[in-house]
Order: sequence, then C-alpha cells, then structure tokens
Amino acid sequence: MAIPFIKMHGLGNDFILFDHRERPLEITPERAALWADRRLGVGCDQIVQIVSPTAGDPAAIGEMRIFNADGSRAEMCGNAARCVAKYLRQIMRLPDETLVLQTLAGPISIHPRPGGLEAVDMGRPVCGQSGESITIQQGVSYTFTEISMGNPHCVIFMPEVAGFPLAVVGPQLECHSRFPNRTNVECVQVLDRQQIRMRVWERGVGITPACGTGACAAAVAAMLNGLTDRQVRVVLDGGELDIHWRSDDHVVMTGPASESFRGEINF
Repeated sequence: MAIPFIKMHGLGNDFILFDHRERPLEITPERAALWADRRLGVGCDQIVQIVSPTAGDPAAIGEMRIFNADGSRAEMCGNAARCVAKYLRQIMRLPDETLVLQTLAGPISIHPRPGGLEAVDMGRPVCGQSGESITIQQGVSYTFTEISMGNPHCVIFMPEVAGFPLAVVGPQLECHSRFPNRTNVECVQVLDRQQIRMRVWERGVGITPACGTGACAAAVAAMLNGLTDRQVRVVLDGGELDIHWRSDDHVVMTGPASESFRGEINF
C-alpha cells in the first residue's frame, strides 16, 4: 500500500510528515528507521505523524507524534511543530488562527507571524542542575546545565563552538549513565547579550542543522546563568531562531518552516 507524505524542514532539520487524521496507521520503530534512512528510505531527521486529537482537549486540532531517525519516540520537536502548523494552515485554510497540537510533552500552541514565520509557545522549561561536571571516556570533563523542554537537554558553554568535536562527544553524552533516558546535547557560544551560537547533537538522530527545543534549552540556560537577556537570537548551522522567555515563564520560539516535496511511500 502506498501512502502519501510531505517532506518539510525547519532550517534544515528535516521531516517526513504523514497526515493520518482520517485514517490512522501504526508506525513501528522499524518502519520509522527505514524511512528515515538517507540511503534506503526517503531520508530525514524525524518522522512526524499527525493524527486526530484525543478526547479531553477541545482546542487541539491534532496530535503530533514524533519518531527519531533510529525509530525511538521523541516527546517534542519545535521545528516539526512549525512545519505541521504551516501544513495544516494551507490545507485547512486557517492562515490567521492559533493552532493547538497535542504532544507527549503536553499541548502546544502555534501562532502565525509576518513573513510566513511561526511562533511556538513551548511552555515552561524545567531547569535541572547547573554547573554540574560530567566525564566522558577520554577522561575529559564538561560543565553543563540541564534543561527540559518536554525532552532532555545537556547544554555546554564554551568560548568557540566551530571546532568542538561534537561528533565524538555528542554520542557519549547522549548515552551517558547520568541521563537514563538519553539526552540531546548543545554546545553554545555566547556572542553578546542578545545572540548565541549553537551546534546540536540530537538524541536518536545525530548532528542536525537545527533543533527547536535545543535552541530553547540553550537560550534558557544562557539566561539562567546570567549570560544573556530574556530575548535572544540563536544562530544555528541551518539558520536563526528567535527565543523569548516571557515573564509568565513560557518560552516562545519563532522561525520559518518550508516544504521540500511530496510523494508516496510503501507501507
């Protein structure tokens, strides 16, 4: 059976998007990993499935289910949320309305912004340890700040991120015993009070050009440590996101979403 999909991305963080609101299909970890494979499948960082919202949340337009490239489930993905919102606005002709999506991390709301941008209310961050040290196999230790944006993040500040061996350090920190559910890893350079530079190792995926929850976590960590103001621009490999940690404790992420192509895949 061939089923349609839409390939979308947020700053190069790319997704295979399935609209299964009318006919839900079970996506197994094996299927997700195969489709995400860049040689054997379509290729993406995450599989995103939109299904009908569950009862109890009348405001929700749908539920967003996220599968990492290794087939594991992710609780939340900010870049994917912007892509889903852009897709639903187009097909449902809701260009100016706030959309609510259910996720494993709870409901999120997405608001349209000028220039085709989408602003995602990511909710309240959960701030864990700051200043804790962690050691990897080579005996090198890193001081990190632990933030949850519905999914876990390990944020490391450093003078310069370009030469950081993220491909080596990232997988070791992701699977470190300190993080029983594994973690995303962000290396961050503070450029000034309003701007930071970030590279990311995504849990279950690897190095990606952008990560919405990672950008939020990095910004919150910078603010917690007194390094930036409450509104910052996060410069990623794939582009820029604007992050605002508001006075009501909610984190709002604003950025673009783009469609690449459409097709069908064997189910």
